Amino acid sequence: MKRSEIPSLDDLRAFEKTARLGSVRLAADSLALTHGAVSRRITKLSEDLGFKLFEKSGRGLRLTAAGETLNLTLGRFFTELATTVEGLRAANVQQNALVLSCEPSVAMRWLIPRLPNFHSAHPEIALHLSVGGGPVEFRRDRIDLAIRRLDFGLPDAWHVQRLFPERVGPVMSPQLVPAFASGEYVALGSKTRPDAWSHWLSIHSSVPRPTEIRFYDHHFLIVEAAAAGLGVALSPMVLATDDIDRERLIAPAGFDPDGSHYGLIWIGETDLSGKVHDLARWLKAQCKMSFG
Repeated sequence: MKRSEIPSLDDLRAFEKTARLGSVRLAADSLALTHGAVSRRITKLSEDLGFKLFEKSGRGLRLTAAGETLNLTLGRFFTELATTVEGLRAANVQQNALVLSCEPSVAMRWLIPRLPNFHSAHPEIALHLSVGGGPVEFRRDRIDLAIRRLDFGLPDAWHVQRLFPERVGPVMSPQLVPAFASGEYVALGSKTRPDAWSHWLSIHSSVPRPTEIRFYDHHFLIVEAAAAGLGVALSPMVLATDDIDRERLIAPAGFDPDGSHYGLIWIGETDLSGKVHDLARWLKAQCKMSFG
């Protein structure tokens, strides 16, 4: 069959809808057409193809053998078409949106609570958040900006602006302060920095040692566990600052810089512009408000 001989898509849709719903009336309602319009389209399709698609069955209709075969093909066709269109729409949205990559704990504990302010200030910018740590696959993942702790090697082609220094200290619920002072506390550490407690305790020799150290997979877990009273978490300040402001957590020993920094990373032009510049400027302002 030549392309010019392929039946009208409107006729095919009317047939497929009727076959799927089992009723011309229901198909008409679904397509926002009249009963007569759907019937005419099915009749025309049958005439164009040269074979019957439906036959009477009592007061209703049933598919002929040829109609069954055509309906199976059309079902696959319309499903694939819908999937393709949806994928293209999603890709178009992705291309027109900004994608910000951020380490999971920082995203959950610090960035996400502030994003409503960004959307209010920049309703014209569609921002997608991607979480990840370490090296960034900018082109593969279509990432525009990334927030990372700068503890890994960066290619020369990457551009970096420092956001704030990493500061670390023990945080706990107010009820655990006496236990922390007496050494009757469980230390909570992250598996991503297994030596952090040993290093901190070696610097703070006057602080009583914990009864044990328990490790969780991520920093955001130990901070939440500390707030629940399960122990004392050695936490980056960025993850605990909001709970400290709300007095859900306290940091009696303060926070010490560990020599590393968080930074904003991108590739391409040295100077940011347009929507990416607006996002970077907003992020730097939020960091200044949180960490001075």
